Amino acid sequence: MTHSHGNLLGEPPATLLPPNPEADAELAAGNPPAEVAAHHPTVSAAWAALAEEALNRPERGLSDTIEGYAYARTGYHRGLDSLRRNGWKGFGPVPWSHEPNRGFLRCVTELAKAAEAIGETDEQARCIQLLRDCDPSLAP
Repeated sequence: MTHSHGNLLGEPPATLLPPNPEADAELAAGNPPAEVAAHHPTVSAAWAALAEEALNRPERGLSDTIEGYAYARTGYHRGLDSLRRNGWKGFGPVPWSHEPNRGFLRCVTELAKAAEAIGETDEQARCIQLLRDCDPSLAP
C-alpha cells in the first residue's frame, strides 16, 4: 500500500490565472495597448505593455517614468484582484511559466523599475520580494 502525502511543507498550490483570449488576441495582433486596456481594463498584460512602452522610450523623461509607474501600478492592482478571485491568499507561487500570469508579473517588474527610477526604494524592495515569492526565477 502506497501513501501519497502531497506537499508536506504546506505551501499553497500555484495560482494560475485564467486566460483572456479576446485581449490576448488583440495584443498579439498588435492593437495599441491603450485600446486593449480600454476594452479589457482588468487585463494586466495591457497595462504591462503600456508601462513598458513608457519606461522604454528613448530619452525617457521624468513624466514618462511617472506614466510608466502609474500604468504598472494599475496593472499590479488589477492583477492582485484577479489573483485573489482565483484563490491566491497573498502568498504562494504565481509561476511565470503559466502564460496568463505574465501580465501581472510584468507589471510588478515594471513597477520595481519605475520605483527605483524615482528613488522609492521601499516600493522597489517590496516588488522584488513579491517577484521572488511568486516565482524565484524572476527576481535579481
